[in-house]
Amino acid sequence: MKQTGMSQPYSFATQTFGTAARRGLSCLLLLATLTGCAATTARASDPRDPFEPLNRLSYAVNDGVDRAFLRPAAKAYRKVTPSFVQTGVSNVFANAKYPVTLFNNALQGKFGAALNDTGRFVLNSTLGLCGIFDPASDVGLDINDEDFGQTFGKWGVGTGPYFVVPFFGPTTLRDGIGSLADDFAEPRSYLEDDSTRWSLWAAGNFEKRVRLLDADAVLDRAGDPYAFVRSAYLQRREYQVQDGNVPAENLEDEMFEPEETDSLKP
Repeated sequence: MKQTGMSQPYSFATQTFGTAARRGLSCLLLLATLTGCAATTARASDPRDPFEPLNRLSYAVNDGVDRAFLRPAAKAYRKVTPSFVQTGVSNVFANAKYPVTLFNNALQGKFGAALNDTGRFVLNSTLGLCGIFDPASDVGLDINDEDFGQTFGKWGVGTGPYFVVPFFGPTTLRDGIGSLADDFAEPRSYLEDDSTRWSLWAAGNFEKRVRLLDADAVLDRAGDPYAFVRSAYLQRREYQVQDGNVPAENLEDEMFEPEETDSLKP
């Protein structure tokens, strides 16, 4: 779907984990939780989140790491880095991930969007100097955002249980599996040098955290930050899968306050 300015909730891990290891850990934890934590279902307050007690513990770990290390580092980066450099860095990482969007538009039968995305990627990779600049937007090529989790949803695959993976953030069973396929579609995954590949993954996730700094104030005001992030994540994913065609009764009022429309940190 076309981007609406919202960034998928995420969490940042250390560089010592490669992309494949990160996704593999996520899926293994999902399966282990499914089989080993069934007793927690009676204590869950939301049927989409049957393992809420365990997820709240994972959330607390992630939040502690974020407040101690990632948020201060992101604030320091924003303070000392010129805005035009930040924009260029964001453009480069967005362009590098664009083959995922291109491929998933084609898989969903959105061939017009796939043609548009091909033009964006080629133009920004060449005239835009590997994505530093964004001439594609200047000529009217739309920005889209698709991934395998959305494609699975389009094919009728249900979300499955909601999870918060320690150090990696929120996901669902469907999105966790979809993220494995996303990695294979990213050009970064085919770099031969492991240290370069992992460093790019780490830098890309850090750049996302910088962009989410403005959402911190919204999250800090939430009465129950865990429930707020869960609602934000699940509703945003439904919105993306449905290309914005979500019945009003399926949307919670809290998600549409003027200052609360952006996705928050995991």
